[in-house]
Amino acid sequence: MRPVLHGDLICAACALLSVPRGQRWRAARDLVARADAADRYRRRIGRAHAEWGNGTLMSAALSQAIAPERRLDDPDYADCLILVLEALRCHRRGVPGG
Repeated sequence: MRPVLHGDLICAACALLSVPRGQRWRAARDLVARADAADRYRRRIGRAHAEWGNGTLMSAALSQAIAPERRLDDPDYADCLILVLEALRCHRRGVPGG
């Protein structure tokens, strides 16, 4: 996966907002996995993946519906930000299934 920037985190959290609460952890892990797969595809084939983008978390998130960004003191939005960060941490540590 390409380096994760602030915009990637925000976009991914907004994508999770459009997912039902009970499915968000799995969705966060899947989103990170798609970004990683798209980056590997981009490096191997030399162009962006048709569905998941160029290997950034933002491009993977934008391949699905996203909700508008909310204030940081919105508990639901804060939970989504935390889930994205946790999914990234698990991915970087190589934790299977997160």
